[in-house]
Amino acid sequence: MSRFRYLLVSCFLLFSSIGYSQEFLTESGYVNFLSKASLNEFNGESKQLNGLVDLDKNLLDFYIDLNTLKTGIGLRDRHMRENYLETHKYQFAEFTGKIAEGPELKPGESRKVTAKGKFKIHGVEREIEVPGTIKRINDSNLELEANFKVILSDYKIDIPKVMFYELSEEQSVTIKATLKKK
Repeated sequence: MSRFRYLLVSCFLLFSSIGYSQEFLTESGYVNFLSKASLNEFNGESKQLNGLVDLDKNLLDFYIDLNTLKTGIGLRDRHMRENYLETHKYQFAEFTGKIAEGPELKPGESRKVTAKGKFKIHGVEREIEVPGTIKRINDSNLELEANFKVILSDYKIDIPKVMFYELSEEQSVTIKATLKKK
């Protein structure tokens, strides 16, 4: 092997071993849902969204432990978890997909994207498209923001019949996350 080729192979092995991958992770992303019914409007939120963006593989994977969602009223939270989300059986909501436009981003660059993939909640998985914005802050950080709708009946989630727990059939979901290079 020529000296130059040996040096080139050695550099490649060195760079690949010190982690020049394009994987970014978060364990403290933000998720919010808004329920706007005719007589009642409320939010639920959590700051424990977990996620991975792999720019090399064009892979997105985000999940939330539904037990971490809080609406500001403890009794409503308990009923939401026990009676409707059934978190004892279906603890997590998850989205796995790809960015339709491709994942190439230079530091400082931001762009609107559409993620296509599978969203799973309450034991039901459906193909969805999620519009959002992704920004490459620098070589070590990404920011991701997305908004999408969840129709409860699509996921076999019952709507409360009691008037003071009125809930919209359509939930607006927002996620925001800063991801750090793995």
